[in-house]
Amino acid sequence: MTEPREKKPPRVLCAGGAVQDIVMRVDKFPDAGTKVQASEFLITSGGQAGNAAVAIARLGGRVSFAGPLGAKDDEFAGRILQRLMREKIDCNGAIRVAGATSSVSLILIDANGEKTIATRRDQGLSSIEPEHAERSVANVDAVLLDNRYPNFATPICKAAQARGIPRVLDLDKAAPLDDPLLLACSHVISSAEALRGTAGLNDLRAALTRLGQSFKGFLAFTDGPDGVYWLEDGEVRHMDAFKVKAIDTLGAGDVFHGAFTFRLVETGDVRDALRFAGAAAAIKCTRFGGLMGAATRAEVDDFLKQNPA
Repeated sequence: MTEPREKKPPRVLCAGGAVQDIVMRVDKFPDAGTKVQASEFLITSGGQAGNAAVAIARLGGRVSFAGPLGAKDDEFAGRILQRLMREKIDCNGAIRVAGATSSVSLILIDANGEKTIATRRDQGLSSIEPEHAERSVANVDAVLLDNRYPNFATPICKAAQARGIPRVLDLDKAAPLDDPLLLACSHVISSAEALRGTAGLNDLRAALTRLGQSFKGFLAFTDGPDGVYWLEDGEVRHMDAFKVKAIDTLGAGDVFHGAFTFRLVETGDVRDALRFAGAAAAIKCTRFGGLMGAATRAEVDDFLKQNPA
């Protein structure tokens, strides 16, 4: 009798932005023209695709990163790649852009875990396209994309669409309703701010419904401690966020997207994937340090057992 083959962990490509984060914890954000003392300090990698890739790796997934980074002599790019590869993330899809510098973010985290971010992005990264879009998706189960670099993400998304695999978009900045990247995706999870800007409406439920008129895939938005909302059969549904004491919300949304994509491949059930992602993001919020706080699979499973539906 033939033994059943063990199911391999999901393989996901994360395509988009990775940055160098400089993070400081403060009691409160400084007023203009004043100084404050930082109680903690950390230099690490970040960015939507970078953070999501680490989240998937910590959950046990097989993950690769693709995106534009600074030139071969750019110190920040080297640090970003070292951090990702330390998590056993395949970085062969990273492109070092001649004459460019990798993105850098200065981040302050206050006593409530809220963040203020200033980011410098080299415009030379924005025009870069992937070198081998079809090859990059040939052996993956899903792609997770962000829209910071649409010229890079769109060809990868369309190549994945041709293969018929899930294409999850982290919509973190407003886009036109007819945006090619948006419309090529199968699942879109937006930030509240990006949803308002994309739909042109302040009311989030109305904005979700309006975007759903042009986008026919799975559509949701996250709203921090208020949880996640999504469209199902034309109705807006809601799932509460897990209640935790937030220490640092940096990267929580990226962890949510990574965990959602990972679990979607495992089960194909979007409600289950949303709850799993919510647990991973909640754990992240209880830990300082951006991607450094991403949870393991055992930690997420244990958290869900302690917080049954």
